[in-house]
Amino acid sequence: MNELELDLMTSVLSGPADPEMVMLEARLRRAQLDADVPTLDALIADALLFTGPDGQLGTKQQDLSAHAAGVVRFRRHEPEELQVRRVGDDVAVIALRAGLTVDVGGAPVSGTFRYTRVWAREPDGVWRVVGGHVSMLPLVVG
Repeated sequence: MNELELDLMTSVLSGPADPEMVMLEARLRRAQLDADVPTLDALIADALLFTGPDGQLGTKQQDLSAHAAGVVRFRRHEPEELQVRRVGDDVAVIALRAGLTVDVGGAPVSGTFRYTRVWAREPDGVWRVVGGHVSMLPLVVG
């Protein structure tokens, strides 16, 4: 991750500054775009609870395997709005709206999506995504 990527994520922050969470979200974005499985592994909790746009629960291993095999491939990830809500010192809830193009099983899916992620500082002191949800926002015409 470079300074430009951090600046991009900072530029869409709505609300109080939170450099720590902005940096984590920027790292996660870069790892998704690069299909960087080792970084995704480091940023995602082993016991992840994540609901995909189809309503199905996904595990960390499923996510990592999909990136490693190329079943999921982020082609475009343009953050539009980032909100951070701290819940104590060791938990933060993130709402990120982003324009995405993602190849899923070889078929491109494009649109605006909203992620809700829960980051927690785990017992080893490392921040990881422990839960979340993503959904596609409806197309607004006119």
